[in-house]
Amino acid sequence: MKAARRAAVVAALVTLPLGLVPAVAGAAAEGPVFVGGEAQPVFDPKDVVRESVWVRAPVDSDRDGHDDEVYTEVVRQKATDRGLKVPVVFFNSPYFSGGNDVANHDVDVELYVPNRKGGYDKRDGSLLKARADERIAAAVGPDPGPITSGRYEAYFIARGFAMVYAESLGTGKSTGCPTSGGHNETIGSRSVVDWLNGRTTARDAAGADVKATWTTGKVGMMGVSYNGTLPNAVAATGVEGLEAIVPIAAISSWYDYYRADGAVVAPGTFQGEDLDVLAEYVYTRQDREVCKPVIADVAARQDRVTGDYSPFWDERNYVKDAHKVRAAVLAVHGLSDWNVKVKQVSQWYEALKRNGVEHKIWLHQSGHTDPDTLRSVEWRRTVNRWFSHYLHGIDNGVEREPKSTIQREDKVTWTDEAEWPAPGTAKARVHPWAGGPTKGALRLQQVPGRPVVESLRDDASVLPEDLVDAPASVNRLSYATRPASEPLRFSGTARVDLAISFDRPAANVTALLVDRAPDGTSHIITRGWTDPQNRTSPSRTKAITPGQRYKVEVELEPNDYVVPAGHSVEFVLISSDYDYTLRPAPGTGLSIDLTSTTVELPVVGGTQALRRSVG
Repeated sequence: MKAARRAAVVAALVTLPLGLVPAVAGAAAEGPVFVGGEAQPVFDPKDVVRESVWVRAPVDSDRDGHDDEVYTEVVRQKATDRGLKVPVVFFNSPYFSGGNDVANHDVDVELYVPNRKGGYDKRDGSLLKARADERIAAAVGPDPGPITSGRYEAYFIARGFAMVYAESLGTGKSTGCPTSGGHNETIGSRSVVDWLNGRTTARDAAGADVKATWTTGKVGMMGVSYNGTLPNAVAATGVEGLEAIVPIAAISSWYDYYRADGAVVAPGTFQGEDLDVLAEYVYTRQDREVCKPVIADVAARQDRVTGDYSPFWDERNYVKDAHKVRAAVLAVHGLSDWNVKVKQVSQWYEALKRNGVEHKIWLHQSGHTDPDTLRSVEWRRTVNRWFSHYLHGIDNGVEREPKSTIQREDKVTWTDEAEWPAPGTAKARVHPWAGGPTKGALRLQQVPGRPVVESLRDDASVLPEDLVDAPASVNRLSYATRPASEPLRFSGTARVDLAISFDRPAANVTALLVDRAPDGTSHIITRGWTDPQNRTSPSRTKAITPGQRYKVEVELEPNDYVVPAGHSVEFVLISSDYDYTLRPAPGTGLSIDLTSTTVELPVVGGTQALRRSVG
């Protein structure tokens, strides 16, 4: 998550939209006021106390023999000096001090092929280009300035919440090292919650002890992208005092950000980025040497060769710890976000539901963005009610409201529903019928009789969008339903079960689900990737024997999408995906047996609705 997108994330924290500072007459109120279950703007957002402290974190990630310290800035109402105690809205970020110019990995490489000893077969693979330490360039001056201005600061201060900002370990004025989601970063962020609850210490610039006597200890965390990922991470520790989080476009498992079922897969528009690149990008603390061994360890352990899931990635998987979450979670994601993909919120949300965690979800049609830029008034009321209930203890019924709010494709209509995926969603299966290099059918009926095999050749240089629209191509297979007689809604995760063989011992596999309009234009609804060497587990690479047929599942990115009447649904199979996968030399052949291949769709209304529409 770097360059332009990181600039956008930081801008989202440091820009206050005009017209949103409340007008306050007279002196500041001495206590919060609530109307209709919402905190009201009764405090002057300029009448505040600002403090800078370093919070002690019980971890030594820079290996200097001392506990790491998290640089933290507090903005609170002056009334808190007169005895008022308030809850906290906490923003934690690795981006407050900018970033470094760091090159991404080369992705025009051959795919890994295991040899009999489990090593690296250089006949069919190439090592990543060496990257010099000097690429880490200093990006921060002697004083990057305060980090206490935010998009939401005046809004929350006026309504009786203190604001706390902290720089993630290894960034800005914090010590420690950045590790892109590692345990140390989680502990650093959690330590601020602990300090606000009296469980750890903090000092000021002179070294004097500072206590947070002005707060109730109730904390809500909030942020976009990496800044929203840290709330997920901290909530997954079960820390007391963290009552609510609002993760926006956030990661729930770092493996699924940089990998997909064994395949090395990039976040959208950032081909070649990986954990080490991100760690180097945010490494903005003053000491430019101390963290180099730590980041080198990240680079060594992330494994861009096999792409396997490992204990290293498990450390960065918050989903597995959803049972520890105490905080109520208001999760937000863009259905067009191909940077932090929709799987991140989907799997997190499902895990929270399974474990009885208070939850709500907002899904919008945009990409990697804060909904405050899309529907500000309604969004702020939702967040206000969330924090008023869970931080101030106001019984406003927010926990009993519909769990799902979704913006529809017209970008005007927003709907509230009981839950997500939509109630009534069920798996419905369709099957591809032969079409050769042109286009086959996609039907509810399975292909009968003997195996029917169709093949394609990989060419990573051809964009999937061009392959989808090509009348014929040897580089893809395409299958389409007949035009829908009534709208057809998908809600959740689609999967493809392939009976597939390869003529080489390594290949990418990419599946696309496409909406085809009557005028011939297309829209890729969702896509998914896998490494067939990981066909039994993301954690285990098993060699492929050319010519042997395997059962391989491709899980596509979750979505919520309505196919309009008159449009067709297409399943398109390709090998490499130019913008996401590694890009080996062209030529690898893939063959699927249509009689044993199934596309499973999450249809609202299930098979019956699918049959009515396209059957």
